[in-house]
Amino acid sequence: MAPLIRPVQTSSDLPKQTTVVILGGGIIGLTAGLTLAERGIPVTILEKGRIGAEQSSRNLGWVRKLNRHPEDVALAVTSDQLWTQMPQRTGFDAGYRRAGIMYAARTEAEMEPHRKWLQAVSDLSLDSRLVTPREIDDLMPGTAQKWAGGIYTPSDGYAEPTLASSAIATAAQQKGAVIIENCTAFSLSLAGGRVAGVHTERGEIKCDQVLLAAGLWSRRFLGNMGISLPTLPMVASVIRTAPMDGPSDIAFGASDFSFRKRLDGGYTVTQRGALCHPLTIDNLLIGLKYLPTLRDNWKYLRLSLGREFLGDLGLPRRWKDTGPSPFERVRTKDPLVDAGLIAEAIANTVKAFPVFEKAEIRETWAGMIDVTPDSLPVISGLDRVPGLTLATGFSGHGFGTSPAAGQLAADLVSNATPIVDPAPYRFSRLSK
Repeated sequence: MAPLIRPVQTSSDLPKQTTVVILGGGIIGLTAGLTLAERGIPVTILEKGRIGAEQSSRNLGWVRKLNRHPEDVALAVTSDQLWTQMPQRTGFDAGYRRAGIMYAARTEAEMEPHRKWLQAVSDLSLDSRLVTPREIDDLMPGTAQKWAGGIYTPSDGYAEPTLASSAIATAAQQKGAVIIENCTAFSLSLAGGRVAGVHTERGEIKCDQVLLAAGLWSRRFLGNMGISLPTLPMVASVIRTAPMDGPSDIAFGASDFSFRKRLDGGYTVTQRGALCHPLTIDNLLIGLKYLPTLRDNWKYLRLSLGREFLGDLGLPRRWKDTGPSPFERVRTKDPLVDAGLIAEAIANTVKAFPVFEKAEIRETWAGMIDVTPDSLPVISGLDRVPGLTLATGFSGHGFGTSPAAGQLAADLVSNATPIVDPAPYRFSRLSK
């Protein structure tokens, strides 16, 4: 199953021209589009399927600074501020709540990374702090686990993925953006080596700038242009419970489970300690770039070789400006739920918080994440294609940082002062 997204009425007519075309109607592309529309810049967002239907609605909804890469903290802090403004910007409640996020450790060995991270960000004025076993018991009543300690950021929180993209899309349209669903972009139209338009399944749209925010599809789109973007897929399996009384509104994670309260009164639960990694041809092409990450994180990966490998093998990597392309064949990526990980998530959560033994599972789904070798996104222009900007490769962190990430992408596209330093997200770092 896939989460039910609040529907949005979009346009059916492709304009002949605009200033900016955004490829991808996920939350990053939509936020960038909203920002451009607010600045009076004509923008058209093209989505091959339905807006927010892939990872933008399938993620856990966490909005956190906790355990971010130090270079990514500025983006997360700025996003916090922008999330608080989202109801005023959009006119909708996307479920953003600053309820706090906590990670707990069962052993001293598990506590050590939290201490190291806190030391690494000690000069960034965060409210993150270590918590004692007693504090965990007080903040998370009903736990049956003896914790060694944990780390807690009171100003972190969460929002609702099934509401946020729809709210942002509606507001963007009200402010002048054009959003077209079920419209595949085949390729870029170039003039003198720079962007001049986009070839789509509904014809060509002329433009001055293109923002590629296509998530896991960005690698294949750029590959058709002879540009290698190193990203590999990961799949997370997720549970939605019926409304229930739970331990706290604080989003909570341990080494092998996590949960957070939902706006509907239920909980979103997952096996935090494992992701499924479907092997594809790309593992042979770019796998060496991931060796340092693999050494540190191999125990979190469940490798699979099957449906995803065959499906990926059957999708073309080269196509003409007139199509057909792989994007019409897979309008929405809907990976299989890993029943084993779902069972582990439930068992691990119940063992630590017995109240979840009464939880009624209403829905399960899976979402595919595009991961870069250093787990930082690319928000950057491409020197070899003037007029093309990327906002992709968010490695499972895109929802939480989307307000600032989308605005940063809009800043780069419109040559405005960047909301945060874009240097950590430059494309060139991945070619080393």
